[in-house]
Amino acid sequence: MDAGDAMEKGQPERGSPKIQDESLTVPLIQDKKTGSKAPAVVLAFECLESTAFNGIGTNLVVYLETVLHGSNLASASSVTSWFGTSYLTPIFGAIVADTFWGNYNTILVSLLVYLLGMMLVTFSAFLPTTELCGVGSSCHPVLGSQNVAFLGLYLVAFGSGGVRAALLPFGAEQFDDDNAVDRERKMSFFSWFYICVDFGMIISGVFIVWIQQNISWGLGFGIATACVALAFGGFVLATPMYKRRMPTGTPLKSLGQVVVAAFRKVSLRVPADAGLLYEVHDMIEQPKIAHTDEFGFLDKAAVVAESDDPEEVTNDAAAAAAGSSSWRLCTVTQVEELKILLRLLPIWATSIVLSAAYAQLNTTFVQQGGVMDMRVMSSLTVPAASMVSFEVLCVLAWVLIYDAVILPALRAISPARGEPSQLQRMGAGRLLMACAMAVAALVEMRRLDAAGRGESISIAWQMPQYFVLAGGEVFCYIAQLEFFYDEAPETMKSMCTSFALLTVALGSYMSSLIYAVVDALTATGGGGRPGWISDNLDEGHLDYFFWTMAALCTLNFVVYSGFARNYKVKTVVS
Repeated sequence: MDAGDAMEKGQPERGSPKIQDESLTVPLIQDKKTGSKAPAVVLAFECLESTAFNGIGTNLVVYLETVLHGSNLASASSVTSWFGTSYLTPIFGAIVADTFWGNYNTILVSLLVYLLGMMLVTFSAFLPTTELCGVGSSCHPVLGSQNVAFLGLYLVAFGSGGVRAALLPFGAEQFDDDNAVDRERKMSFFSWFYICVDFGMIISGVFIVWIQQNISWGLGFGIATACVALAFGGFVLATPMYKRRMPTGTPLKSLGQVVVAAFRKVSLRVPADAGLLYEVHDMIEQPKIAHTDEFGFLDKAAVVAESDDPEEVTNDAAAAAAGSSSWRLCTVTQVEELKILLRLLPIWATSIVLSAAYAQLNTTFVQQGGVMDMRVMSSLTVPAASMVSFEVLCVLAWVLIYDAVILPALRAISPARGEPSQLQRMGAGRLLMACAMAVAALVEMRRLDAAGRGESISIAWQMPQYFVLAGGEVFCYIAQLEFFYDEAPETMKSMCTSFALLTVALGSYMSSLIYAVVDALTATGGGGRPGWISDNLDEGHLDYFFWTMAALCTLNFVVYSGFARNYKVKTVVS
């Protein structure tokens, strides 16, 4: 599911807010008081955007198979590639928002791209899916529904990426951190934003999916498109309510300065006393990070050489960022910011495998449910794609179970340790994801056994795998966003939480790669073996695929545990 991005890193000057001069800028109303309705507008916006995005994504694999006549394998691969791109583009959206446009303008432009893509996807549902033949026997290819659909889908991926990168930080900056009431409302805002994401998934999974499969694909996509149009109109009309901040430039420059300064001083020795390393102590607004012993080579960037003049390097934060001397001498905080990113990399990498398993929610889980008996309790018919809504309800159930049952039990067993750390919760999520794949394999074994007897089992058998997968999502993804946000340097909050979302993108791409490898190793052409993921799942072995994913997730959990056990969390000294 969609997760939130980080807050904007820019800080306005006290008493004299910065006004943007770009042509896209709308006049800014300053000195907003508490009780602004802007956060409520952002939450309503997210409800509509989540409904629209999931109105396409939830049932996309079925659309590609039944309307565009794609194979099971090709359709699953196309969906995971598209989801991957949708979670890759927030990185570029964050860079654009932080460096050039700011959050408001990034959302505005992204919405236009988003709306155009949605219109093309809707239009594709009304186009022919085959070539048109003229007089005689000649047939001429036309710009058919498949071309238009994929063009629209990838415009949606880029548009939603920009929105996903900027919307949550834009909503967060509507609050005043110096006001106690606003700080409390801001904490609630993040929780409500997460609920709005789930709300969109439920609406799309229950209503839009039913309309697509029982009335018209065009009508279903049209409703999703209308949601984006309504969100766009409401966002623009509410412009006078918003507070906005200027972009402050890319934070990547500071990282480059550390690397260059360290190599320039490769021959120098780092002093044993870390207190001798260079740091600026008269900057109140910039938190200082405690020195660590890891990646000692980078400490050379903070070694004060005879040729360095600390007064020339920085008189304030702006001079430190702009002065050429900062490529020769960096502060301990700058060095530690780069070390934090290096320590996060192994944790981040293990999230890719987790996301590859999570990608089965919208692909192989839906395909598995599509060949089951979709009747529940003999009268209620549940489309396979609508089971995603059940997973969302399970997410909410897991949140309640964690707060009401798991957390009190852990505190009763070990009062001294209290709540599990973010790293521990992420580890539990990885283990639960492996269990979800194992449960899916057991369900598929039962389904294949019933199919061999000419019978069909109910789609309700999928509920346990969706429930366990939802637990993995709650423990891992929520904790992962919190962890990356807390560990991120102050100037890189948006970037780091966007990198957390990047694991979803790379996991989707990894899932597509796994499909290709499985097909290459298990399928035989020329009428031979159909492979594990066959167009006719009764002839394939989807259970073997799920067992393979369970083994991969288990190995990933073991690797993660090693890195998490030795991870040193960030310590802010001032």
